[in-house]
Amino acid sequence: MLEELRKALEADESQALLTPTAVVERLDRVIVGQDDAKRAVAVAFRNRWRRQRVEDPEMREEISPKNLLLIGPTGCGKTEIARRLAKLAEAPFIKVEATKFTEVGYHGRDVDSIVRDLVEVALNTVKARCRRAAAKRIAEAVESHILHAILGEGASLQALHEARERYRAGELEDAIIEVDVPNSRNTGEPGGLTIQGGQASMSINIIGMFGGPGGGGRARGERRSMSVAEARPYLEEAEAERAFPAELLSKEAVRVAEQEGIVFIDEIDKIVNPSGMLRHGSDPSAEGVQRDLLPLIEGSVVSTKHGPVATDHVLFIASGAFTSAKPSDMMAELQGRLPIRVELRGLTAADFERILTEPECNMIYQQQRLLGCEGVDLVFTPAAIQEVAAMAEQINKEVENIGARRLHTVLERLVEDISFEAPDKVAAATAAEGEEPAAAAAAAAAAAAGEDREVQGHYRHVIDREDVQQKLADLVKKQDLAKYIL
Repeated sequence: MLEELRKALEADESQALLTPTAVVERLDRVIVGQDDAKRAVAVAFRNRWRRQRVEDPEMREEISPKNLLLIGPTGCGKTEIARRLAKLAEAPFIKVEATKFTEVGYHGRDVDSIVRDLVEVALNTVKARCRRAAAKRIAEAVESHILHAILGEGASLQALHEARERYRAGELEDAIIEVDVPNSRNTGEPGGLTIQGGQASMSINIIGMFGGPGGGGRARGERRSMSVAEARPYLEEAEAERAFPAELLSKEAVRVAEQEGIVFIDEIDKIVNPSGMLRHGSDPSAEGVQRDLLPLIEGSVVSTKHGPVATDHVLFIASGAFTSAKPSDMMAELQGRLPIRVELRGLTAADFERILTEPECNMIYQQQRLLGCEGVDLVFTPAAIQEVAAMAEQINKEVENIGARRLHTVLERLVEDISFEAPDKVAAATAAEGEEPAAAAAAAAAAAAGEDREVQGHYRHVIDREDVQQKLADLVKKQDLAKYIL
């Protein structure tokens, strides 16, 4: 079954359509600016796709990924670019902080845990792919189990047909059946499931489906009464495990991690000592970690509970602000394993204004949808948006530059009052118009869902430039004073 899935994925043209231009266009929908970084990751992703289609196996193994080093201030989009790329590729992706690791032999996490975590993510990716590929077959098997449990083994074809029609129409969702579910203390462990209904009962041995022959002697779960709708996930999980044994899933997870895995190492500049800095002894969280990362990025084999994993073709993307240290302060060997360097520029007020308005799910739109559920029409004037961007840039310059994250602080301060008072404001507006509260709530939900429907009973809240200046002036003043408070 996994071989069929693999062939189907290779024949899937959706990945072939993700050309570098298409990847950049997708990233432009959610990330503002940083064109050089987008182009670099798009080319790196496309090269992985090209390598997997090289016919000569020996040549395919010789082609190594071109790892990247993203250099730029915090909050400029380094992590978001890598995360969005992995989402587009549907590839296993893991983000780690370089400062959390220590040199082998010291107390702390070792870098090999990166690969172990990557395999776990790959396992979830493989399971999701398998479930999608076999969704129809699993649904048919679950349907058959439930119908036979309700009707019994000796049911006529006519009765089975009628029950199937009712089941597909959703009329049997509330039927109460008994189910053996895994104990809460063994969450995620296999268990037994029994369905009883009508004049007969049917036992489905999930223990045998999940485990080895005979179920491996694992303890059964507790029996609970629940509806068909609540029991269905347990049956679906059992069918999925029977179609895709754990051994095959683990083997495929290792392959996917090796061939498609993406590791994002953030804050790598924090494990780099600036040149000329006086050092007193060895630092287990600095150069020692660099030495341990080197074989991992160069290509090595790491033992995991799913089997040995080779990192030769895992794509590594490192990033850092490099405010005190420089990229040239890294170990020369590590620099050589991050051959593609891309500098991301700091964000300006013009960038902040674009971030607030251009992405598909921009921050202002998110606030409007949130308050729209309460019946509030939140409106930002163009002048207010410009002022928000200017104030965010000013605070970043005067206090600490945290990039686009500053916009979250600013926006939350602006909508703090209306977020707190929204139910009362809408209730007052509804009472003034004489509309029933239930009708107003339904209209608000329709507006929040984007339906074309006349909405009444809304409270319209407009934020203009004066509101921004008034509410953020205190924030700027407090931030200025904070610099002098010990």
